[in-house]
Amino acid sequence: GLGSTQTPAVSTDPLTPDVKSVVFKGGRHVEKVQVLKPTSLALECTWTGPQSRPPNITGFWRKDGSELSNSRLTVPLENLQYNLRRTFSIADEESLGNYSCVFDNQAEVDFILAAPQMGGVRDKPVVCYVGDSVVLECKMEDPKPKPNTWNWYRANDTGKELIEAEADPPSRYHIHNTAGKTKLTVRNLTEVDTGSYYCGAVYDIGVTLSRVDLRVITFMEPLKPFLLIVAEVIVLVSVILLCERRGSRQHKGLRRTAVAWRRILLRGNGRSDRRRLQKSQNVIM
Repeated sequence: GLGSTQTPAVSTDPLTPDVKSVVFKGGRHVEKVQVLKPTSLALECTWTGPQSRPPNITGFWRKDGSELSNSRLTVPLENLQYNLRRTFSIADEESLGNYSCVFDNQAEVDFILAAPQMGGVRDKPVVCYVGDSVVLECKMEDPKPKPNTWNWYRANDTGKELIEAEADPPSRYHIHNTAGKTKLTVRNLTEVDTGSYYCGAVYDIGVTLSRVDLRVITFMEPLKPFLLIVAEVIVLVSVILLCERRGSRQHKGLRRTAVAWRRILLRGNGRSDRRRLQKSQNVIM
């Protein structure tokens, strides 16, 4: 079975209370909950139950698929419904995730707690040439709440490193942030700049990341397929000319051989004629 995990820790700072409630009939329901700042969040599930509607069923809570310790309890049937409620301290980014209320392993509601997510993620890299400049862009689409600020990171061997535009030469990096959009400009590109970049929308509860891939190429790279085709054509033409030359030589050799045989045959025929002539003269005498 699933192992138990500890209930998220309760923050000592006062948290803003909030409630999310779901009433459902089926076996499973998914509810997305957008969280901007630390909160004391009460999650409530109301299930109409099976047709038999027993007087009591067992209910419990899960966090990211693991059952929370000390969360099992008996849920009575009241007004033809079963109700399960629990308050969680969502104090930081680690507290976000998937919270599930489960009724007797027959029905459940998944509350997916997350900061606002960015849309319009690119599935192909941004391609630029060596020596050029590039502008990488991320935005939080309306009507989603705007972040407090933006950060940019670059992937490295150990994870991600924060890009400090002010610490770098001004000719290389520049970051421009507005309420719902951020732009990272990288100037004088080299092939070393190829890689993954992450923009981070910073909220009180945590940071939402979106990835942008950059590929820096030389001017020769787009010509490689064309040069390859040209090389193949040159090789093909050379092979054809070589075959034709060899064929021409073979044809000349055959002609010479035929002429030689013809001469031999003619010589042979001449000798035979002379022999016949001599024989006829002897007979007359």
